[in-house]
Amino acid sequence: MPAFILKRLLQALPVLLIVITASFFMVRLAPGDPFSQERALPVEVMKGLRTYYKLDQPLVTQYIEYLKNIAQGDFGPSFKYSGRTVTEIIGAGLPVTFELGAYALLIALLVGISSGVIASLRPNTWQDYVPMSLAMIGICLPSYVLGPLLVLIVGIWLEWLPVSGWGYIPGDKILPSVTMGFVYAAYISRLARGGMLEILSQDFIRTARAKGVSESMIVLRHALRGGMQPVISFMGPALAGLLGGSFVVETIFQIPGLGRYYVQAAFNRDYTLILGMTIFFAVLIVVFNLLADIVAAWMNPRLRSGKSAGG
Repeated sequence: MPAFILKRLLQALPVLLIVITASFFMVRLAPGDPFSQERALPVEVMKGLRTYYKLDQPLVTQYIEYLKNIAQGDFGPSFKYSGRTVTEIIGAGLPVTFELGAYALLIALLVGISSGVIASLRPNTWQDYVPMSLAMIGICLPSYVLGPLLVLIVGIWLEWLPVSGWGYIPGDKILPSVTMGFVYAAYISRLARGGMLEILSQDFIRTARAKGVSESMIVLRHALRGGMQPVISFMGPALAGLLGGSFVVETIFQIPGLGRYYVQAAFNRDYTLILGMTIFFAVLIVVFNLLADIVAAWMNPRLRSGKSAGG
């Protein structure tokens, strides 16, 4: 297992370097300037700002300097939030984004696994068709469509729940969590159904049934561990997608998390904040994928072999 983890980490390093490099040059070469305003600044002031933030240096020199700072864990100061560093801004928004992601993941796992298992136990019946049809709708309905629909129907027409804020009004966390969690519940339910159907068709399951083992015991003790492997493998991308999906959801529901800071940084051309958050999310994605690989390898030791891991 240590060799397996080390191999995954070594594979992630060049990916992170590519992300940092591509993000740096794409942001710097994009039209616009972090100090552009409706009313143009005096030339002397603009020159002083560019010198202070070292934007007057050659682009390659800025890139090398940025890599040195990143290696020391320094994301630099924000161009738009005066007196605040990128690290401080990430620290301010991270708890909210993580809390939203945790609620959404809980909804996705509870709804997805339960519906997938039920569908696998009753294939080609209404107990299979109904949840899988809903899952297909969830896959086809992105969060930027589902969120406004929930706001319109549940928040405005029915007036059941608040439609903005986070932690200020009772119930204001429900709609954003459902919006993010429903899409991933759809994927999880289909993966759980497929994994369970494959396991339930194995010889050892038929042997257990022939011995008179109850259906609930077969599912809980024999089928779930193997049947949930596709779901476990999906957890890394799902967690990354939940964080990425927070950009849209936090903007729709006016939630003060990392997603809103990221969107505002893009509009403001805040170079350091865009790069810092991009790198931070890239590291989180690597960590989540690594954790998912570790759990999958623990559940299936064959994945730890060099041949399986390489394939």
